[in-house]
Amino acid sequence: MTQIHVSTTINGDAVEFLCEAQETLLDVLRDRLGLTGAKEGCGTGDCGACSVTLDKRLVCSCLVLGAEVEGREITTIEGMADGEILHPLQQKFLEHAALQCGICTPGILVAAKALLEKNPDPTETETRYWLAGNLCRCTGYDKIIRAVMDAAEQMRGA
Repeated sequence: MTQIHVSTTINGDAVEFLCEAQETLLDVLRDRLGLTGAKEGCGTGDCGACSVTLDKRLVCSCLVLGAEVEGREITTIEGMADGEILHPLQQKFLEHAALQCGICTPGILVAAKALLEKNPDPTETETRYWLAGNLCRCTGYDKIIRAVMDAAEQMRGA
């Protein structure tokens, strides 16, 4: 098959790759670029485990073709921390024990970051609605919501 050449920006870095026309962005990230933070939970856009931002818009990378990201800006969980310094959301997830198996965690963190960039002072209800597209089978959601709310408060005060 003919491969497609794609130039894009991922986590602030210019990136080029070759992909098949039918290859998803999730597969490109994981298999071609070694960015394995986004997980495939369902492959149908129903669980949010593969969430990334594409031009600052939250998307399920299993529903986007790799060829579609030409010239666009992607942010993954790997771009969230600043070197060894965790993003406040990541730190609060640790402090609140808001993770267990880790399959959903990267997608939830990316989604929560997108929420706080759009609305730095969300209500608990807004936070729950925003994260409704991210499924977790281990922790329940209370610790996750508390961690996001706590991070939002810290980020507003910073």
